[in-house]
Amino acid sequence: MTAEDNGRLVWDALREEQERLGDVSILALFADDSERAEDFSLDAAGLHLDYSKNHVSKDALQLLLQLGKCCDLPARIEGLFAGERINTTEDRAVLHTALRDRSGQSVWVDGVDACLAASAERDRMLSFVDEVHSGRRLGATGKPLTTVVNIGIGGSDLGPVMVVEALRPYWIKGRRAFFVSNVDGQHLADTLMQLDPETTLFIVASKTFTTQETMTNARSAMNWFLNHGGDQESAKSHFVALSTNETAVSAFGISAENTFGFWDWVGGRYSLWSSIGLPIALQVGSDHFVELLDGAFAMDEHFRYADLAENMPALLALIGVWNRNLEGIGVHAVLPYDQHLHRLPAYLQQADMESNGKSVCLDGQWTALKTGPVIFGEAGTNGQHAFYQLLHQGTELVSCDFIGAVNSQSEMADHHPKLLANLLAQPRALMCGKSLDEVREELFSEGLSADAVETLAPHKVFEGNRPSNTILMDRLTPENLGALIALYEHKIFVQGVIWGINSFDQWGVELGKQLASDILPRLVDGASDGATVLDPSTEQLLQWIRNRRG
Repeated sequence: MTAEDNGRLVWDALREEQERLGDVSILALFADDSERAEDFSLDAAGLHLDYSKNHVSKDALQLLLQLGKCCDLPARIEGLFAGERINTTEDRAVLHTALRDRSGQSVWVDGVDACLAASAERDRMLSFVDEVHSGRRLGATGKPLTTVVNIGIGGSDLGPVMVVEALRPYWIKGRRAFFVSNVDGQHLADTLMQLDPETTLFIVASKTFTTQETMTNARSAMNWFLNHGGDQESAKSHFVALSTNETAVSAFGISAENTFGFWDWVGGRYSLWSSIGLPIALQVGSDHFVELLDGAFAMDEHFRYADLAENMPALLALIGVWNRNLEGIGVHAVLPYDQHLHRLPAYLQQADMESNGKSVCLDGQWTALKTGPVIFGEAGTNGQHAFYQLLHQGTELVSCDFIGAVNSQSEMADHHPKLLANLLAQPRALMCGKSLDEVREELFSEGLSADAVETLAPHKVFEGNRPSNTILMDRLTPENLGALIALYEHKIFVQGVIWGINSFDQWGVELGKQLASDILPRLVDGASDGATVLDPSTEQLLQWIRNRRG
């Protein structure tokens, strides 16, 4: 029997197990197994994962682990780390793991040691950082470069800004960091209003140096600099490029000395560990940037060598597959109970939805499985006063990840105990719910009449049995943040393996870009190549806009 045949049998068994569970609640699973909380939790790389509040049995978990083996998951994991060309549609290796591997081992890609190449470029970048911090590298007028403006989009923005925000307690005093991504001119204009050109360093982050949004913002930033006392020569002290396109970078006016590269085996949404992390290192320092890498490497080592049954990213991924494909849950919330992680949901939106938002398998056939869920979220407790109503009583079932640190970086009175109490209460409430009888008893105890109780009670019922994971760490340090990010990177990879899709391309973002290029000339000056025929709706909207742009 082939692995594919075995896989089908496991899927059938999983469906049978899901049907068997039927109306068995998560609470009933706890009642039947006094060891459930311990058995459905583990520690790795400074993180603690509790996945016991999912509607999944031990038998289902064993079947999920079998599914991973049927999909050749252990070998696929090794292939990731070994530099195999697992990004098949672009014929590329996927080696963001090499960017944080400082162990001295080698991973060869096209005759190049990826770990050694990453180390050399990292040393260049961190040397630049140290020169800026020490004052050996100054602006054109001799003033320190105390402000950084990162101009990028997607992976060149979401990762760095998320990490910089998360590591606020590690910011170097007197340093400022801004991030400009949107092609909407207001984003750049609002930033430029706060800058002193003599003390500002602009980082233009684009692998190809052709990304429309980034290069539009970069050219406008350069014009602003030139219009505020600078010239092409002095601009060389104030502009840095993160790119592989040396010709385009040079044409823009940035020197090779101020250009830091990366490789086609570094995907944009996995690139914060590379030179794309320059704004991180400038804001928190070289040592803390290296600690971030080390935390990710610790999770890498765990993921690579731990048995699937004790493998945190694999288990988190398999539970997600159960919720997506067996429980039919199409929406997943990321809920960090740490204000400094407020950009994590947006970062994971791209990491997950751009990676696994696919409908075609590696063999080119349409998938028979539901793939990546919709990802959203907000920092707790803000989210509780926004969308938790739907999580608790809505008709759409949403799975959740609750993330928190046991100790705050800013202990203040009883703020953090209250935050942690909410962190523990919300997943408990989602699981336990409140029955109609419990609501009636509660309302009667409050002195309401029988009629009032029967009128109000249905509105206060919580169905419960809503699944969640809880991820804890001692404190939000650079190491623990690195491990957390790597945990999600590997979770996404595992789910892509199970679903049989390529998690490392993103062809879905291309069509809109192409159509925007067709529309832009007609929007600006009415020009048309005569070959582009717009649909009536777009044509009407285009004319409506043109009529109101003078």
